[in-house]
Amino acid sequence: MPEIVPLPLTKTGIPELDVVLRGGLPTHRLHLLEGAPGTGKTTIGLRFLIAGVAKSAKCLYVTFSESEQELRSAAATHGWDVSGIDIFELVPDEANASRQQTVLFPSEVEFDKTIEQIIRRVEETGAERVVIDSVSELRMLARNKLAYRRQMLELKRFMQGREVTTILLDDLLTGEDGELHSFVHGVITLELIERDYGAARRRLRIAKMRGMNFQSGWHDYMLVPGEVLVFPSLIADEHASLPGGDPLQCGFAGLDRILGRGLDRGTTTMMIGPSGAGKSSIALSYAISSANQGEFASYFSFDETYETFLRRGNSLGLSADAAIAGKHFSWRRMNPSRLSPGEFVWAVRRDVEDRDARVVVIDSINSYLSTMPEERSLVLHLHELLTYLNRRGVVTIIVLAQQGVVGDVENPIDLSFLSDTVLLLRFFEAAGRLRRALSVIKRRTGLHDNAIHEYQLSSDGLEVGPPLETLRGIFSGIPTYEGAREELIGEGNQPASAP
Repeated sequence: MPEIVPLPLTKTGIPELDVVLRGGLPTHRLHLLEGAPGTGKTTIGLRFLIAGVAKSAKCLYVTFSESEQELRSAAATHGWDVSGIDIFELVPDEANASRQQTVLFPSEVEFDKTIEQIIRRVEETGAERVVIDSVSELRMLARNKLAYRRQMLELKRFMQGREVTTILLDDLLTGEDGELHSFVHGVITLELIERDYGAARRRLRIAKMRGMNFQSGWHDYMLVPGEVLVFPSLIADEHASLPGGDPLQCGFAGLDRILGRGLDRGTTTMMIGPSGAGKSSIALSYAISSANQGEFASYFSFDETYETFLRRGNSLGLSADAAIAGKHFSWRRMNPSRLSPGEFVWAVRRDVEDRDARVVVIDSINSYLSTMPEERSLVLHLHELLTYLNRRGVVTIIVLAQQGVVGDVENPIDLSFLSDTVLLLRFFEAAGRLRRALSVIKRRTGLHDNAIHEYQLSSDGLEVGPPLETLRGIFSGIPTYEGAREELIGEGNQPASAP
């Protein structure tokens, strides 16, 4: 068999986009970057050329829709210096008489003459990277489809003959029927999705890239000052499984005993219960325990502020101050109205791969759900993320708040099948007080205590009582205690952790 020679690749200047492309854009080829106005085509095009200038490549930006001043102003908002880029204007600007670049009037010249001007400019500058913004303007100049295709093929042959890596920008406003897709080497599609509330979601996909093993599917991205941030979608199977280690204990003997020596590495534990039952506090105890052992723990909070987090932890004897100061603990606020699912997964990956996080807490899945209204997509997204974390040997804890506080509570979404361990928390009433009960209703990796226990959160941490053999209805949603008062915590009983 003939030897397969890989195509030489050109870096885009956006590292994560290069990850999606498996290395970069094929060199000396014609590529199409398409998307509606506002998706960031110009920004990505400029970033591609700036990266070329950094490598001493000669770069040319051909513009029909924006003036040189507008482009330089847009670049300045990112803190970018575009002085090394030759900007060739093909737009009328009667108001700027001091223009230094050649000015043509597309409405007054024929299409083939415009192509000739582009070719001549490439020859004069010796450009190695070219961005043409946009082909939508070129398409409107063409007399018919045949002339348009003929001239664009001529442009393609010229660019490849000159060994130029070219990006064509397309606004998708003229009813394009895929004519360009048939003869360009690669196609990158950008999409802007407006949500009912909060920031718009941007995502991209590689629609075509000949001879390349690119990462398919949609990938979220963001435009921020100075950067284009792409968040490659996660493929768990691409990550090798890592050895686990000893189970993680929370430090409260009663709970550790009930869970059968702790939480195993490379597993997912779900805390389910109504709001206020203590799910976040129990999850925090595991994160703090990991950090106190010198490991790194990541806590992603969708629901509370940092001040509330610290106050709650301190009130339960679970202060994170020392762990944070020792750089063993990271607390991060996730704003669901501004966050895309891809951005969140990328943040988790960076803590796991760059900081070797051994515990990841997601609090709560309810708010994460709002970043992706499609339930099916959320489940698939979570399945891939949890599989990845399990393969990395991470103890993952996800918090799911049930709808309602007392009475008949419901799950907003069923994710129990994604979890290896499920800890159910409930309120119940006894001896004139509101009390809490917990039970382990699922544990894939070993035996556990299947009794229902009362527990109490205080400044001393978590106290677990003996089995509540006379508690009825905890799974139906209306628990009823029928036992003796002495069996309850604080009413003369001995806790489960006592010898």
